[in-house]
Amino acid sequence: MGKGIVIKPGVSVKYPWKLVVGDYSWLGESVWIDNLATVNIGNHCCVSQGALLLCGNHNYKRSSFDLLVNEISLKDGVWIGARGLVAPGVTCHEHSVLAAGGVATRDLEAYGIYTGNPARTIRDRMIQESVLEPRQAA
Repeated sequence: MGKGIVIKPGVSVKYPWKLVVGDYSWLGESVWIDNLATVNIGNHCCVSQGALLLCGNHNYKRSSFDLLVNEISLKDGVWIGARGLVAPGVTCHEHSVLAAGGVATRDLEAYGIYTGNPARTIRDRMIQESVLEPRQAA
């Protein structure tokens, strides 16, 4: 666990030892991390209220309904909107956004903004430098 993490009430984590969270990340109210496999959350991420990070699913193509398990990775600066769902094996690359209620079944590209089920890109995310944070001299 990194420094400056905010964990709001009602967050559920199935296996805490399989959760890695970077610095200054936020887990909102009622987030459910069903981490049958490792979940890596980078620095400065936001997982909004009611979001689901689900590492397991079942193989509906087989009569045995086998459990399928895969890791999830949220790279630095990712924002998962309220009630967004990230499926097993998905990587959300740097500064990507999954809008409220979106379902990420495939990787989200860096700086993409995604919405819908399944999530599709709707635009690029533009990040401006804050006037409150002085630029560091090189």
